This record gives sequence, C-alpha cells and structure tokens, in this order.
Amino acid sequence: MTASPATPFRSSYAAFASEADPPLTIAGKLSTPVEGGPAPAVLICHGSDGVDPRGAFHAAALNPAGFATFEIDMWAARGVKRGALARPRSVPETLPDAFAALAFMGRQPEIDPARLGILGFSWGGVVSLLTATPRWRNALGANAPPIGGHAALYPVCWAYENVPSLSLAELTGAPILIQAGDADAYDDPDGLDQLLARLPPASRALIRGITHQGAGHGFDRDAPSRTIVDPFAHKGQGGPVLMAFHPEAAAAARAANVAFFRETLGA
Repeated sequence: MTASPATPFRSSYAAFASEADPPLTIAGKLSTPVEGGPAPAVLICHGSDGVDPRGAFHAAALNPAGFATFEIDMWAARGVKRGALARPRSVPETLPDAFAALAFMGRQPEIDPARLGILGFSWGGVVSLLTATPRWRNALGANAPPIGGHAALYPVCWAYENVPSLSLAELTGAPILIQAGDADAYDDPDGLDQLLARLPPASRALIRGITHQGAGHGFDRDAPSRTIVDPFAHKGQGGPVLMAFHPEAAAAARAANVAFFRETLGA
C-alpha cells in the first residue's frame, strides 16, 4: 500500500547517529502518512545557509503527492552558524549524515525502505549527486538502503570533473535530475550543459537536466533576497552571489521534482 494524496501526514522531530568524523547526532523534521503506508520517502538536504524555507517549500508538494519526507539539519550538530564560510571544508564530510539518515528512514514502519530518494539544494545538491557515485557509496554508505532517485538543485555545476573529490564519471545506476538557473553566479549560463558534456555517455544517460531561464542560485528560496560570498562562486574564483526567489522557476522545479520521484519511486 502507499499513501494517497488525501492521506493526512504527521510531522515529528527525530534524531539519529551519523558516523561522521567525529560521530554526531543529527536531527531533522520527519513527515509521514498517518495511515496507508508504507510510503515512498525523500530525504531533503539543505544548502550552505542551513535549514531555510526551501525544504518546506518542496515538502509541501511531496507530502500531498504521497511521499514521506525527512529534512535533516547537518549544521546544528556541528555548531555551524548560517553562511557559506562557516560550513565544513568539503561536502564528503557530510555524506555520512545523508547515508545514516536514509538508513534511519528505512527503519521507520511508515516508510518503504525499497523506495527512497534524495533531494538537495546547493551544498545539499552536491550531497545528492555524490550519493549516486560508487566511490562514496562504497566508502561511506554500505549500510544504507538503495536510493531510487537523486534530485539536485543548482549543485555548482562547474565543479564536477574539475574538483578531485567531485566526479560523476561513475554512477550507481539510479536516475538523476539536475535543475539549475541560467543566472546562477556559480556557473556560466550553460553550466549544466557543460557539465553533461564533460561526462561519459553512460553517466549522461542517467541524468536529466533542466535549466530555468532567468533563475539564479536559490531561486526556490521563498524569502527576502540576500547576497552571500562564497569562494566556490564564479567558477571557483569566489565572490558575491545573489539569492532571489523566482516564483515561476520555483514552481516549475517543484513540479519537476514531484514528477521525477513519482516516476522513480512510485506514489
């Protein structure tokens, strides 16, 4: 059985152990169907700014579509304050959090462990993509359930195959959806197309790419605009990045994510 769009959901706060270095206890908001489970579920991973309106924005569409969601806070356990310069030094440091969260989700009676997906924004988008690679899956996620679909929003497209720890040349085989904006200060306007062109055919075949016109970094962040400074911006040159809500791109991206997880996980 699975949750239907009419099924009510309940939200609770849950914590689990991550085998990060050093080990941490990570907490998050878990939303599961009250009845009709077990349901497919999507792990939500935040960006450098930490938990913000983006997670709730996407969960508000995923839950009515029949998906349980678990939005985790990778920063609170590390004492990280808001802002790009306070985050961990590399995304792989936080991959144990994602794999442990998926294992935790798979143990919940309301969730179907065979139908798990992951969605991330910026830093969390990189997390989503790296969990699709055998390198990091074998090293850090051997005990996690299989991931049926990986969705990433504006995951710093220029970095893959250019930064040693960030490669999509080998993938686990699960479908991937990458969405970016052509006004993103991290990348060229065609940064997503450039990324796909750098990959071998086997990887390209697993990835669907959508570029939203006029959308910048954090285009689905329904909050007042703000400018951050990130050394990874402007193709690694560093500098300011405007994060501004783009309603049309945000709605389109949210709908694309729901459709992607319906196809890959079922709901």
